[in-house]
Amino acid sequence: MNTSLPSLFVSHGSPMLLLDQVEGRDYALWGKNLPKPKAILVFSAHWEGNSLTFGEVDTHQQLIYDFYGFPDELYKVQYPSPGAPWLIEEINSLLGMQIPVKQRGLDHGVYAPFIHMWPKADIPVLQMSLPQTMSDKDLYEMGRQLAPLRDHGVLIIGAGALTHNLRAWNPQLGDEPVEWAKVFDDWVEKTLVEGDIDALLNWKKLAPNATLNHPTPEHFRPLFIAAGAGLGDSVTFPTNGFSYGIFTRRSVQFGI
Repeated sequence: MNTSLPSLFVSHGSPMLLLDQVEGRDYALWGKNLPKPKAILVFSAHWEGNSLTFGEVDTHQQLIYDFYGFPDELYKVQYPSPGAPWLIEEINSLLGMQIPVKQRGLDHGVYAPFIHMWPKADIPVLQMSLPQTMSDKDLYEMGRQLAPLRDHGVLIIGAGALTHNLRAWNPQLGDEPVEWAKVFDDWVEKTLVEGDIDALLNWKKLAPNATLNHPTPEHFRPLFIAAGAGLGDSVTFPTNGFSYGIFTRRSVQFGI
């Protein structure tokens, strides 16, 4: 596939990523190494809905602080990126539907990594909901439909996490991964590198410890949109490692 921009799956991590300049360096370096996009289209695990919906189309003055019990500093973070209303018509045309707009600000699945990757907040951002009514295959096919946007300078991003079991979180665990998280992360890496889309789409049956790593699937599902948009491209992993033994920081880039 000859495209001007890659598609990405960004592991957004904990909201504490906003304050973590050490971990944030990996995201900052990744952002510097990417071509500057004309706009970003993003799907986050933290906005599920019954149908496709566009988020805020004006400057993102109102962020959604969708987390609790964190330091006060996190609730003062701003990321006033411009909106991208001009993208709506093109997306509606590619998907063959008229998608409604909701004045909803960006959630932390978007701005937590973006604040490191594009700290100037000068790239237009358009967020879309992640419909619960769409299967993993539907999301993958939608990614394929949206892929032409890459030729027009639009960066397509799914934001989530390749492992996400909050129930198993233990503050005593270090960065050394537990076995059930590592083998799942290794399986995802191997499946993506081999381009085995059939296996990826059947991850609930084929991946080791699938339910243990994802008691609910919303953090894994944005990967299918990014994979669909990047069909046939090379795969690299710009961020890696584990936090608290169970949360992989692996992100995925489809294309160069």
